[in-house]
Amino acid sequence: MIGSLRGRLAVKAPPQLLLEVGGVGYELEAPMSTFYGLPAIGEEVRLLTHLVVREDAHVLYGFASEAERQLFRSLLKVTGVGPKMALGILSGTSVEGFAACVTLQDATALTRIPGIGRKTAERLIIEMRDRLASPLPASGLGVPAAAGAEGEAFAALVALGYKPAEASRLLKGVGDEVTSTEDLIRRALQGAAR
Repeated sequence: MIGSLRGRLAVKAPPQLLLEVGGVGYELEAPMSTFYGLPAIGEEVRLLTHLVVREDAHVLYGFASEAERQLFRSLLKVTGVGPKMALGILSGTSVEGFAACVTLQDATALTRIPGIGRKTAERLIIEMRDRLASPLPASGLGVPAAAGAEGEAFAALVALGYKPAEASRLLKGVGDEVTSTEDLIRRALQGAAR
């Protein structure tokens, strides 16, 4: 299997790119999260890869980080999720954002990703919950902290010893009017004391 490629970026046409390595041009498909970090055409780049072998084609997928590749591989194990949908998920949200949606059981946020309906979002939450419980390279926590106050508050509650499901329940009880991390934590802890 091809684990990574280092070479000159020849073509960028999302979601496809062409990477020239030692005189050979490798066609890859990559999520938008990887495209945002790519250098200019002609520059050297290193991408981690995953090869999908189908009856009619061998498709190589490229990723900027190990966390992206690991999430892509985990998504492929979910019933009804293929490489195109997994690529769409990574293009529609960050690794941390996806992990927060799963942990907080926020199916509505997942349905905002193009191609993800309500049933698929619920299946993703159910099937990915246990897979995200193991550490990802992006973070020392079981679930990477989400960007934003809610993700930070969730990480703080887990660090205080609350189980992820309990932390999610406490944060859901706070309400949407609170926006700062400190207020979210304070109100969640007050809810726990009741």
